[in-house]
Amino acid sequence: MEHVAFDPNWWISAVELPVLGGMALTIWRSRAEFDTRLDSLEHRLDIGLGQSRETLAAYKLEVAKSYATTGYLKDVETRLTEHLVRIEAKLDGVQSAAK
Repeated sequence: MEHVAFDPNWWISAVELPVLGGMALTIWRSRAEFDTRLDSLEHRLDIGLGQSRETLAAYKLEVAKSYATTGYLKDVETRLTEHLVRIEAKLDGVQSAAK
């Protein structure tokens, strides 16, 4: 039997380089998959945020419509106008009394 001496060049070329190549390929694939998933998640988040904004805007509009009806606004306007007329009459009375 012949004794074969340990050759480091053989070990590097036969074992270490393929293992390192496989590790590099695995890292590259993991990174690519991570980027793809991150882009997908960002897209879903943008869509969800847009829908939330639209829903909130619609809700605000609905609240604004139902909060103050036209009849109620006309009633408030009438009361304000009457009150301002009374204030104006009082000011006219004070002004004419001062003359």
